[in-house]
Amino acid sequence: MNERALMVEVFSDVICPWCYVGKRRFERALQQMKKTVKPHVAWRPFQLNPTMPKSGMDRTVYLATKFGSLDRFKEMEEHLLEAGRVEQISFAFEKISKTPNTFLAHRLIWYSGIQGRQDAVVDRLFKGYFEEGLDIGSVSILIELADRAGLRAGEFLMSEEGAAEVKAEESVGHTLGIRGVPYFVLDGTYAISGAQPPDIFLSAFQRREADRSEGKLLRG
Repeated sequence: MNERALMVEVFSDVICPWCYVGKRRFERALQQMKKTVKPHVAWRPFQLNPTMPKSGMDRTVYLATKFGSLDRFKEMEEHLLEAGRVEQISFAFEKISKTPNTFLAHRLIWYSGIQGRQDAVVDRLFKGYFEEGLDIGSVSILIELADRAGLRAGEFLMSEEGAAEVKAEESVGHTLGIRGVPYFVLDGTYAISGAQPPDIFLSAFQRREADRSEGKLLRG
């Protein structure tokens, strides 16, 4: 069976734990479809905290402000830890001291897409933040994580390149009415909101293939 191209745009933020979980679940679904689809995945920016100070914010203060109390986050944390165990993600929330501004990280993701290293960089950013507690709002940390992904990005991060492009891409998400992430758009046709189980992604892949076979999709 010939592989068919699949364009997937993923709107996410690298400080969103469910985006990390969603990435792993999506990848598991793709593994089951690898003989029939050839995916091209593009990571798009969606800042959860667009007004966050450039220097970031103490994480405890941030969580108390966002959730009303730390107890509410602790309940969510248990669900995340369990989801992480299933997806082989070693969440280490206790290591995170700061909630960063993620605009620089999104610029790096945009640049890594041009360089053909986007998925590797996104993975390093998620791992660095959630498993190592690294400050991904820091230029030096971003340079280090990009290097781990095989990308030299120091000169780029010290410039303003990509800022306008990231803002434009983020505005697309708002135009689509996205209110939460992760948000997956398949071939510009099907939308999947949230860190859904792999079978939900598989159903969407299969529905999209059926529509293609019936000539309902004009693109791709």
